[in-house]
Amino acid sequence: MKTLQSAQQKTSTRDEFYEQLSVLKDRFAAMPPELEVTLRDPAMGVEGYVVVWNTGISVGGPMERSGKGGTRITPSVSLDEVKMLARTMSLKNAAAGLPLGGSKAALKADPSAPDFEQKYRRFAQLCKPFLHENGGVFGGFGFDIGGRPEHALWICDELKSTRCFTGKPKDMGGTDYDREGIAGLGVAVAAITSQEVKGVNLNKTSFAVQGMGAMGAAVLRYFAESGATMTYMADPKYGGTWKFASPISTALHNALVHQDVETVLAMLPQEGTLLSDSADDVLFQKVDVLFPCAVQNVITESKADRVKASTIVEGANGPVTEEARTALFAMGVTVIPDFIANPGGIIAAFVELTSGSSDKVAESKAMARERIAANVRDMLETAAQYNVEPTHAGHFMALGRIIQSQE
Repeated sequence: MKTLQSAQQKTSTRDEFYEQLSVLKDRFAAMPPELEVTLRDPAMGVEGYVVVWNTGISVGGPMERSGKGGTRITPSVSLDEVKMLARTMSLKNAAAGLPLGGSKAALKADPSAPDFEQKYRRFAQLCKPFLHENGGVFGGFGFDIGGRPEHALWICDELKSTRCFTGKPKDMGGTDYDREGIAGLGVAVAAITSQEVKGVNLNKTSFAVQGMGAMGAAVLRYFAESGATMTYMADPKYGGTWKFASPISTALHNALVHQDVETVLAMLPQEGTLLSDSADDVLFQKVDVLFPCAVQNVITESKADRVKASTIVEGANGPVTEEARTALFAMGVTVIPDFIANPGGIIAAFVELTSGSSDKVAESKAMARERIAANVRDMLETAAQYNVEPTHAGHFMALGRIIQSQE
């Protein structure tokens, strides 16, 4: 990591750290995407996007000249949103030490609409020329907001390929990372590592989760294994924000992990107290670790002073704004940013595409645990060394790797 090492060698003070970080950010901002395309079929009402950044980092690797990320499906997704997410994936992939550029695909559609399968299959055909397996820079489809297990089956069938979609079932050569919760495993590992660095006893650690979808459910599954106790939970489908005065039962834990909505709704009144019909109220409860696992920008600068958690580990993409991160740092709150905490999904995707292992799930989990723990430690050590925000230390690490790939 020539650029990162040389930047560290030149950096001995806080001011010099920020001077070097500014240089890295400027160079990253000047990088254009290698692919930015809007795909349309007006007759079918199809509109989607693919953006790929920083494929230079993949040169010499098993996915040479490609970028990878998930596929977002919402009625309101825009090209600007996809560009932002693809750049974040560039940071996330570099932070994880993967020889893989960043990418994001998106389809502007309602995944519950009756004609969605037809639209999704058409979108896949429009994307086909850009796929890495067909000589393009787009590493392929994956799960993101709006994704469902059957989508992998549809796309692999439509394109007659199992390489075009990651996160698919194990019997198709995949890691089934949504069901296995590998992204959530990574976020839990980030939290465990942050508490170990602080010297905190995990058996006495309380935590709260906002958003009990695939990410939040997996965070509960793996962080609870460390001995930590969930004292608050929130999700609109469960009625808002819930408080638990005692550790939840094994039955409720399992229902939440498996997203068995009917069972959860039946058990919650027996074990918890509904504090509010707002899922945002969970963000401001007194806990040791807060996991925002729903959507972006839920903690803004104007809300930062209401946060009572000691540590925030970002499970969603950008749930804490940049200004809020700075305010929280001044308050003594540690924020583990998304691009450091949640590359578990992309690590699994990389293993799925490149490994010949007979147990890609185990390999993905092992790699996620090792890399994310190491990166969190490195980031927190750098942050402490220069008295800078952990997010800035994380950017320094990831951007150094990206800029190195351009030299």
